[in-house]
Amino acid sequence: MPIDEHDQITAAAIARLAGVGRAAVSNWRRRYPEFPEPTGGSPTSPTFSRSEVEAWLKATGKADQLATAGRTETGTQRISEPEGPSGSWYDPATDAVIPEEAERAIADLTAGQLLARVMASLLPRSTAAAQPVDADGEAPTVLDPACSEATLLMAVADRFGSRIRLAGQEIDEEAASAAAVNLRSDAHDVLREIYTGDSLLDNQLSQYLGMAAAVVCEPPFDRPQWPSVELTTDPRWEFGIPAPRDGELAWVQHCYAHLRPRGVAVVAVSPRTCVQPSGEQIRGALVRSGALRDVIALPKGMGSLPDTDVYLWVLQRPYGAQDHTAVRMVDLSGLGDAADVPHEFAAWERLLGHTDPTISRAVPRLELLDSDANLLPSRYVKARSEASAEDLAGVTGRLETLYARIGRGLPRFGAPAAKPRYSYVTLGELERAGALTIQSRDATPRPGDLLVRTLGRPPVVATGTTADDTGIAQVVEIDETRLDAHFVATFLRADANALPVANTLGALSREDLRRCRIPRLLLADQRRYGDAFRHLQELQDALNALATVSTNVIAQTIHGLTTGALAPDFPRSTTVDHADASDGETR
Repeated sequence: MPIDEHDQITAAAIARLAGVGRAAVSNWRRRYPEFPEPTGGSPTSPTFSRSEVEAWLKATGKADQLATAGRTETGTQRISEPEGPSGSWYDPATDAVIPEEAERAIADLTAGQLLARVMASLLPRSTAAAQPVDADGEAPTVLDPACSEATLLMAVADRFGSRIRLAGQEIDEEAASAAAVNLRSDAHDVLREIYTGDSLLDNQLSQYLGMAAAVVCEPPFDRPQWPSVELTTDPRWEFGIPAPRDGELAWVQHCYAHLRPRGVAVVAVSPRTCVQPSGEQIRGALVRSGALRDVIALPKGMGSLPDTDVYLWVLQRPYGAQDHTAVRMVDLSGLGDAADVPHEFAAWERLLGHTDPTISRAVPRLELLDSDANLLPSRYVKARSEASAEDLAGVTGRLETLYARIGRGLPRFGAPAAKPRYSYVTLGELERAGALTIQSRDATPRPGDLLVRTLGRPPVVATGTTADDTGIAQVVEIDETRLDAHFVATFLRADANALPVANTLGALSREDLRRCRIPRLLLADQRRYGDAFRHLQELQDALNALATVSTNVIAQTIHGLTTGALAPDFPRSTTVDHADASDGETR
């Protein structure tokens, strides 16, 4: 049966249809075996069945993206300002216009951008109007009272398009200006307004009190205390007056106060706010009233600030009688990759619809109140595994053997007879000579290609596995008859570290890459260095893996001690140097 040509769609068209970058489609093809196979075209430019692609998008929960097709995955907005060409993006951090090739897939997002997508995806579909709203119409309003550069608001716009209006307030004038530029440049023509000022002390969004369809907010974690002023009669403190040290509870109540009935707020808080004794009364009131619906523990480092632990509180203003529905505790802190956190509403529905006791549990409100309103999901969600003493002893014994073997295998390099004197050649010269080809990040890497990566990560040699998908800035095709890829990657790493990086990808541009230099050596000498570099990298990977396993074993051992599965007695002779065993003895 002949294929209908009108049903054919290219990878670039799939990206436009789904509203993602072209690299994301390439990642889908490699990462998901169920992704539709090409039905036509050529090996370099395949085409796919549109109906099969749409069915796959719906089946995987990515169909939510179809309503706002044309966006990137980043939440960064297309701009039409005169200083940037069509198809450019504005980066407020550097006041730069980034060309379209800098579109990023999920793996390339900053922690703050990924968090914004996750928070926006938690808002119910009822947040937006059924149809786009004209400029004169009354669209449902979504607020962010601590909007910074509007990263969260842009993620909401990406999801709902022109069916909402946006409003934000930011205390920092420079960040507020960047937020205004980003929202003014929005491709969906979303109605928007940005105010400057301290939201807690000078609420310029007060016209939306009790009126907002939704509120999203990542309070400033670097300012944990809120100003100690007399606001005892402020109606926003519906659940209690926050202590000065409970600044996040002030933000939670501030967000909740703006919700209309059935409106939803998603607020990021730190773990301390979930347990701090001074906030117990307010947490208890939130639980008792039915306002708090979900608490979600995210993997470490998902906040805008580095190395922060982030929990999401999902609140909904009840409609009518008091709601005593259980609070859903969700623990995703154990995920190895933050990109695995659901960032689409349908994916959350699937995750929470098939309740896994090691991930989520609906906790009765009375149980929360009986435990000092402790809102850490780890306290209520079942541990992922219960290792026995025999299990831990076996794993510990194997780790001991592996560490000893690695210790004996550590390389010992000798000094050269004479210090080498290199002459250098740039990658641009090598490209002109045909020894390598610098391609775009959208190119599909082959095993042996050099991958220049984003966010300051060192260059690596492609292995042909899913590890190649992470943060590609450029793909460099290497002629292996003239260059050793590991030799190029390691010397490039040393030279690239000396160059400043100013773009939002945290990666060298193609022109900067072409200026990087490597030593000019014969292929045989390159391979000697390349073999040494490869051995060291494999050793580093093995040590990193062992460190991760060791950390997990120690965590399981501590868990076993606290739950009674293990006794706290162990042979001290294995942990003490016998030569020094008498040191510090008490007689």
